[in-house]
Amino acid sequence: MMYKQFYSLKENPFNITSDPSFFFASAHHQEAFSHLQYGIASRKGIILITGEIGTGKTTLCRTLLDRLDDKIKTALILNPSFSDLQLLQMIVRDLGIHCPKDNKLDLAHAITKFLIEQSSKGNNVAVILDECQNLDVYQLEQIRLLSNLETEKEKLLQIILVGQPELLEKLKDPALRQLNQRVAVRYHILPLDKNEVAGYINHRLKTAQADPKLEFAPDAVDMIYSYSGGTPRLINILCDRALLSGFVNNTFTITTDVIRNSAREVLLTL
Repeated sequence: MMYKQFYSLKENPFNITSDPSFFFASAHHQEAFSHLQYGIASRKGIILITGEIGTGKTTLCRTLLDRLDDKIKTALILNPSFSDLQLLQMIVRDLGIHCPKDNKLDLAHAITKFLIEQSSKGNNVAVILDECQNLDVYQLEQIRLLSNLETEKEKLLQIILVGQPELLEKLKDPALRQLNQRVAVRYHILPLDKNEVAGYINHRLKTAQADPKLEFAPDAVDMIYSYSGGTPRLINILCDRALLSGFVNNTFTITTDVIRNSAREVLLTL
C-alpha cells in the first residue's frame, strides 16, 4: 500500500474486508447489535438482519462473534449456497461437533444431542447465516426445520438470517409463510447519517493509528457523504483512493478537489 508509510499507518484504514476491529457503532449499527444480543440472549429462535449491499452486515456479525461470551457457542456460515446435507455438515464443523458419519440423519442427531448438552450446561447456541438472499425456498425451509429444535420452555438453537433486502421479498412467498411467522426479531440496517460520516472516517483513521496531521476537511467529508449516500463500503473505496491521491500530492489534508477526482477515478459520480 503506497500511502501507508507516508501517513504512518499501521494498517489500511479503509479496507473493504469485514474486520471487527474497525466496527463503527453508528446509531443504526448499535441498534442492530442490540437486537442481535437480545434475540440470542432471550432465545427467540430466528432473528433477521437485512441491509443494502455494503452497509456492514458481515462486519456486524463478526463483531458479534467477538463479543459474545463463552457460554454462547457459535457458527458463522458466510457462503450459504448449500444443500440441506451441506448445511448440516457446515454447522457440525463450525460448532466442533464430533460426528463420525456424514449422512443427514446422523448429522441431525449429533446436532440435537449437542444442543441438549449445551442447554443442560446453561449454554446457548447461535448459527449465523450470511447472504441469505441467495437461498431458494427449499433451502430456507430446511433452516426453518432446524429452528424446531426446542424444549418445552425455550429454543435450543438461535438462527440469525442475514441478507440484502431481496430476502424480505423472498420471505413473503406463501411457501415460506411458516418461516416468516417464526422470525421473532427483525432489524433493517440503514446507511450512516450525514453527521456520522466524519466520526466513521476518524474512527477508522484512529484505529489504524494514522498520523495526527492527516485530516479530511469538513466540506470534503460532506462531499464523501454525497457520493456514497452514507454506505460504509463506498466511503471506504472513496477514502482509500483519496489517501492515495493525497500521498501522490504530498499533502496531509484531504480536500474537496481530492474527493471529486477520487470519485471520478472509482466511478462514483453524481
